[in-house]
Amino acid sequence: MATRPDHALRVETDLNKPEYFINRELSQLAFNRRVFELAKDERVPLLERLRFLCITSSNLDEFFEVRVAGLVQQAELGGTQRGPDGLTPQDALSRISRITHELVNEQYSVLNNTILPDLERQGIRFKRREEWDASQKQFVQEFFENEVMPVITPIRLDPAHPFPRTLNKSLNFIVLLEGRDAFDNRDGMAIVPAPRALPRLIRIPEEISQGPNDFAFLSSVIHTFVNQLFPGMESTGCYQFRVTRNSDLFVDTEEVDDLLRALEGELPSRRYGDAVRLEVADNCPEDPSRYLLRKFELTDQELYQVKGPVNLGRLITLPDMLDRPDLKYPSFTPGMPKQYSQGTNIFTSIQNGELLLHHPFQSFTPVVEFVRQATSDPNVLAIKQTLYRTGLDSVLVQALMEAARGGKEVTVVVELRARFEEEANIEIATKLQEAGVHVVYGIVGYKTHAKMLMVVRREQKHLVRYVHLGTGNYHYRTARLYTDYGLFTCDPDICQDVHKIFMQLTTHSKHPPLKRLLQSPFTMQSGVIERIDREAENAAAGKSARIIAKVNGLVSSQVITALYRASQCGVKIDLIVRGVCCLRPGVEGVSENITVRSIVGRFLEHTRVYCFENGGSPELFCSSADWMPRNLVQRVEQGFPILNSKLKRHIIRDLELYMADNVNSWVMDKAGHYHRHARQSDTEELMSAQNRLLEEYREH
Repeated sequence: MATRPDHALRVETDLNKPEYFINRELSQLAFNRRVFELAKDERVPLLERLRFLCITSSNLDEFFEVRVAGLVQQAELGGTQRGPDGLTPQDALSRISRITHELVNEQYSVLNNTILPDLERQGIRFKRREEWDASQKQFVQEFFENEVMPVITPIRLDPAHPFPRTLNKSLNFIVLLEGRDAFDNRDGMAIVPAPRALPRLIRIPEEISQGPNDFAFLSSVIHTFVNQLFPGMESTGCYQFRVTRNSDLFVDTEEVDDLLRALEGELPSRRYGDAVRLEVADNCPEDPSRYLLRKFELTDQELYQVKGPVNLGRLITLPDMLDRPDLKYPSFTPGMPKQYSQGTNIFTSIQNGELLLHHPFQSFTPVVEFVRQATSDPNVLAIKQTLYRTGLDSVLVQALMEAARGGKEVTVVVELRARFEEEANIEIATKLQEAGVHVVYGIVGYKTHAKMLMVVRREQKHLVRYVHLGTGNYHYRTARLYTDYGLFTCDPDICQDVHKIFMQLTTHSKHPPLKRLLQSPFTMQSGVIERIDREAENAAAGKSARIIAKVNGLVSSQVITALYRASQCGVKIDLIVRGVCCLRPGVEGVSENITVRSIVGRFLEHTRVYCFENGGSPELFCSSADWMPRNLVQRVEQGFPILNSKLKRHIIRDLELYMADNVNSWVMDKAGHYHRHARQSDTEELMSAQNRLLEEYREH
């Protein structure tokens, strides 16, 4: 039973003070730091540590492409508006530069001083140019002549050949030249783009190496034979560089008649947006570095000199190239729910009780089978689905196309503007339309991020709806990597709500209020805040009050201030926030009843769960929405209640597992810093929630 603390009567009147909020971008960098710590963790298998190192690199890429690019635009326009945390865009950019320079230096230190030596001890070597013997150099030269020369395009810089437009994140070389060319021009510089069609890692044949796992970098190959690209001249310097550009697409939705065509027109511009970061090899002299900075209109603040391969992300292909299970996480077979087995009629299973899936611990197969059975079932009349990220080779897309060709009414809401998936989604939409699927693109100005799948089936002269609602995308690959919940139900109220949302997405019409579901941009934010306020009222009245929420991001200042109010009234609030969290816990008189932890482990934590004690009758929602402004008011999202008491207890038990995690858990202090969850004693058993769930579902 919650007790009302003395200070509950003295509720802070201004909960919007900057010191109560953490900067969004700095919090995102803190999350990337936690991912980076896994690259340093000796308890993590070696190749997985390399993978985490690569993930931190690709995370930084997207961070610069989107978040930093947005701040740069604000700063260039003279924006001085401060965020909830009190920082201007210029303030934030200055802090970002300092933190990211430190992080990048640490990344390369870990690569060079820990991971590469550990790999070499395991017989996995990256052969430097000076280490190639005669036979290896002969192999590499033949590779250069046969594979590289036919596709490479070196560009000599002169008045007729100005500095080329370098692609976003592409590997390039700036080459310093001496001598006379074929037209008697002396000295100069050239730009050599590395061909994107070629692999960045080249395996050296075992018969001419020390073992089966010796590799050379494509960059080393090009560097070694760069003189062959400029006959008659000599290279006096060859240095890698890479530029990161603004990759946000802009489409004026008020002026666009055809969103698909507008996006197709904008996609090429992503490759050549304004530069926001320049990476160069650390041995690059000052003059060519300054030259590149001028060409990209950048300053020293945006220059990153790296000791190793420019773009660590190139190494992420290595684990899949190696048959070394001893250096990777143990393989696992996802479990199956007890109600489902091969050959089971899934509609009968759902009629017998709601079915909850927890990926990746449980298989994504029932979701695929749901659509496949609907496709072949003569009693199924219609299928409707939302697609945000799904993959070009999706078996679900193939099943939907087959259903449409078979004469069923198939409607798919494809979100064309899923960031970095626009091109794939355009292709998917085109294929679906060619198969006879009704394809719509959601609501202009609001991304459709809801995860919904509905089947309409005729049963004994009545039409019955079955739905699947999820916290994650309909993507079988990410279902092996991301933790997500999915619910199958034929509850009439929930199914009617899903029907209303689909009708709204295709007709834009107003519909009566939903009975069970929360929906952005209409009732999600208000519904969440109302329930937080209800917990505060219950605590103030001496009733049991608690909130447990698991989300990927917590940014909404409205939700944060509501949580602060509830904390002041004595509500115990446990937040499991994987990534960005702008709430500051543990502040006396404001948030001392709030804890914030982040779980960063083998799988990407992606489930969104909101659990409210509700005076002893817990109310629990799973959702596609994080507690961020974009999810709550700028997208179409859904939050679905878990009505079955057994399933509700099951999810609450999962949440308790995550809060007991002392392996992958990080706890935030009131200063906004994260610390690894400390065990109470050396004898306390190590407990990873992800590992525990793997074991439990493996037993099932």
